[in-house]
Amino acid sequence: EVQLQASGGGSVQPGGSLTLSCVTSGFTSDDYAIGWFRQAPGKEREAVSCTIPSSGSTVYGAFVEGRFTISCDNAKNTVYLQMNRLKPEDTAVYYCAARTGRIHTMSEYQYDYWGQGTQVTVSS
Repeated sequence: EVQLQASGGGSVQPGGSLTLSCVTSGFTSDDYAIGWFRQAPGKEREAVSCTIPSSGSTVYGAFVEGRFTISCDNAKNTVYLQMNRLKPEDTAVYYCAARTGRIHTMSEYQYDYWGQGTQVTVSS
């Protein structure tokens, strides 16, 4: 059974940084992709970034504007989302998700497995 465990959220001031972690388990091969999504109150869930851990290839949402970096530590089965220069509009619950297949997709509907969310609050 594939499981995802997200952590690392918190409260920071504008301009601050946070690193989210997503620990995965249950995959029987490296044939999968990981995505980070977020959902702010009253808004639809949106894609932040996705990666294929076996290759390290990445895709980012347009709003990221170079502020976030997704990375993988395959030895630890962990995918990170380093977030810098955070803005109040980045406030949301952040989720990691996984799908089988080495396919970049920013569509939440193409992910089969979801971790619990971790709250990120950016406020002065």
